[in-house]
Amino acid sequence: MFRWSEVMDHFRKMRRYIAFGFVLFFAGVVVGGTNPSFEQFIEGQIEGLRQIATTVERTPNPALSMFVIIFLNNAIKSIMVMYLGVFFGLFPLMFLIVNGMVIGYFINHMAVTQGWGFAAETIAKGILPHGIIEIPAIIIASAYGLKFGTLALRLLGAAFTRNGPAVLRETEVFVKKTVPLMVWLVVSLLAAAVIETTLSRWLLTL
Repeated sequence: MFRWSEVMDHFRKMRRYIAFGFVLFFAGVVVGGTNPSFEQFIEGQIEGLRQIATTVERTPNPALSMFVIIFLNNAIKSIMVMYLGVFFGLFPLMFLIVNGMVIGYFINHMAVTQGWGFAAETIAKGILPHGIIEIPAIIIASAYGLKFGTLALRLLGAAFTRNGPAVLRETEVFVKKTVPLMVWLVVSLLAAAVIETTLSRWLLTL
């Protein structure tokens, strides 16, 4: 049986990976907001989101459809990126940077076309209410994916040494710790999706 005190203790042990995840994410924000070289790539990412939004608006209940899509998209991607980190941390690394770039580009685009006042208001109303939960949850999931990647590298390096069994046991313990993390992620992202499709959406209409 898992104890949440143990989960929180493990969070503290993961603080370097979590801090690195925040650095990667906000580095992506800066790059996306200042480097026009990635404009075409980011526009491609945003166009996919626009198509989803257009499809949702055509459904009988757009608010409910948007809630389901946002929740499932975030929850599935967060869990996937955590375990796909086993491929030497490449997936969570790119996931953090690309998501940061999209947000940075979006903010800069609003500032250029509508002014920084409008951009700041949109951030305060449309991003912060749910983002204060959603962004840390995604970063923490990615941080665990990065840790998974370092363990995979260590396993590869220790496969034919005396350290192999010890690293394998450490990996097994780590994988067990990700189970309650999945529960925490699902609950957090569920709350974020509710806020995004209710409070954030309402604030943007004011």
